[in-house]
Amino acid sequence: MKTILVLGGTGKTGSRIARRLKVAGLPVRTATRTSGDVHFDLDDPASWTPALDGVTAAYLVEPSLSASTDHRARIPRLVTEAFTAGVRRLVLLSAPRAGEDGHPLHAAEQAVRGSGVDWSILRPQWFAQNFSEGPWRPGILAGTLALPTGDGRTPFVDVEDIAEVAVAALTEDRHSGRVYDLTGPRAISFGEAAGLIGRATGRTILHVDADPAAFIGSSFVDTPAFRPGRKRSSCGAGQGSRFAARADRRAPNYPPPVTN
Repeated sequence: MKTILVLGGTGKTGSRIARRLKVAGLPVRTATRTSGDVHFDLDDPASWTPALDGVTAAYLVEPSLSASTDHRARIPRLVTEAFTAGVRRLVLLSAPRAGEDGHPLHAAEQAVRGSGVDWSILRPQWFAQNFSEGPWRPGILAGTLALPTGDGRTPFVDVEDIAEVAVAALTEDRHSGRVYDLTGPRAISFGEAAGLIGRATGRTILHVDADPAAFIGSSFVDTPAFRPGRKRSSCGAGQGSRFAARADRRAPNYPPPVTN
């Protein structure tokens, strides 16, 4: 039985995917820069060969959408290497609107589509677990979640649901050639989310609508993934330890960086 490779295997989606595969009795190899079953670094192609050895299916993640990252090279080059190594199924964690030219994940999607192997693309909305495991946890614990989101609404998606879809795509033929937009059951604002968490935990948690320019300038790094734009009814998707968003009243116009 051949191995399934999970990049970012200790991250939000990767750890859950790996756990589900192991419960199903399937051979899985987690790959990260600092832990996991094998060392793997997208900036170090020498680390790719041992990670890909004996692998027939792989879950791919681009962990950084910063302006300094060459998004046209890393995942596309890895896709080529994976095909050469014998990988015959790819599942890519992407983001809404990544099919558009100029999106940081567009080249990755195009590479997967043109890989010559079975492929699936997942485009989730904001991770619900960002409130409990990710970049918004400190604000939740402090009782004040300051983000430049205004009254923008998004259908936050449970990472467990993303993992369930990813495992199906990695193991079942019927998902080949499919792009899945993954959402939660309904769109809510960050203020509503803070209120729901507060009621569930018995605490007062407030959402403060931060000024976009001041927020980015004081705390975060702006990237080409974000540009001022028109008002939207929902937030952009994808995830990241660096959330930078700029838009009129005030939802992200492009997805923030994806972390696994």
